[in-house]
Amino acid sequence: MNKRKPGLVVLGLFAFTFLNAQEGKLIRLDEAIDLSIKNSKELKVSQAKIEEATAALKQAVNNKLPDAKVSAAYLRLNSANVDIKLKSNNPNGTSETPKISQAVYGILNGSLPVYAGGRIRYGIEAAKYLEEATKLDADNDRAEVIQTTIEAYINLYKAKSSVMLVKENLSESQQRVKDFTNLEKNGLLARNDLLKAELQSSGGELSLLDAENNWQLSNVIMDLLLGLPETTQLITDSTLTDSIFTVKNLDEYVQSAYTQRKDLASVDLRKKATETGIKSVKAEYYPSIAITGGYIAADIPKLVTITNAVNLGAGVSYNFGSLWKTKAKVQQAEARAREAAISESLLNDDIRLQVSKAYLNLLSSQKKIEVYTKAVEQATDNYRIVQNKYNNSLATTTDLLDADVAQLQQKMNLVFAKADVVVIYNKLLQTAGLLDQNKK
Repeated sequence: MNKRKPGLVVLGLFAFTFLNAQEGKLIRLDEAIDLSIKNSKELKVSQAKIEEATAALKQAVNNKLPDAKVSAAYLRLNSANVDIKLKSNNPNGTSETPKISQAVYGILNGSLPVYAGGRIRYGIEAAKYLEEATKLDADNDRAEVIQTTIEAYINLYKAKSSVMLVKENLSESQQRVKDFTNLEKNGLLARNDLLKAELQSSGGELSLLDAENNWQLSNVIMDLLLGLPETTQLITDSTLTDSIFTVKNLDEYVQSAYTQRKDLASVDLRKKATETGIKSVKAEYYPSIAITGGYIAADIPKLVTITNAVNLGAGVSYNFGSLWKTKAKVQQAEARAREAAISESLLNDDIRLQVSKAYLNLLSSQKKIEVYTKAVEQATDNYRIVQNKYNNSLATTTDLLDADVAQLQQKMNLVFAKADVVVIYNKLLQTAGLLDQNKK
């Protein structure tokens, strides 16, 4: 009699029904990448940073433009005592003091910077470097999104493949239990051997539940990554793992990384920005020269009216405090420049390590496929031999079940190895700075 737990069977059927009740959506890897790029919140943040850097550049350029200020006022005055000592035309030698109760005036001042020691020019130059660096950071983030999508897609493929293999093996295991049950009823099989087969079948049901849960979770993760409803059931491209990858030599990938990596180019631009920052700080040692102009109009009833009071000239300003205050600022700027240079050197070393690791992982994964392909053939042949021996009473039930488990394990190893090589190959492209180019 079959001793499988009915609760597990019901739960397994429920999970299977839930997963298959939803309409499947076939999606290719390129389509998944396009959707993830379109809906990526990380890339939207990167775009906002680009807009911020562009605005900062415009602000730096605006420093070249003239400044203009206008002010006006209306004043209500009390009865002030005003004694104006002016020569009077009155024969008596006296003059009447006007009673002033209000005043109106307006002032317009403008200045156009001519020379600021290079602060404006260097500020614009540094802002350009930072804007370009921010754009390169966004390109690097795009490559990260692509690689994340590939990994999630392959995980979904592996989860589905695992469900299919476990389900196939469980079906065979359940048929074996039926056959053993009939043999045990007829006294042709020991009760202990039937229990071993039932135990393996129960373990298969648990494995199927775990595999289906993992598949469902991988599907939800993929839906969120692509911006799709979480109930969308995705179907991966089953031919993806049949792709043949052409691998170049290691030095080509390393050289490509040094010329194509966006993060390395970004660090280089930020280093240039810090070097420009030193020049900008040193410019504080110099005076500032500007063309100035203004217009004044005023009306004080019964006293004076001023119109067309225009002035134009040049002004020079110099902060003597910069002679002893700027030195510390220069030291800070130089320290930031050294830090940026060291960071660039560290990234160069890290890039070589990343590329070498990815390259060796790819060679290893390709070798694993060869080994697992042979192992599947061996495990299949071994199961066939053990089954023949068992049918001829030359092998035990334990031998048969162990051979079955070994066959399933090697099949899963081969499927996973073929899927992993897709991720590892694209990881190599990412470390070499070629991933985004390869997906455009």
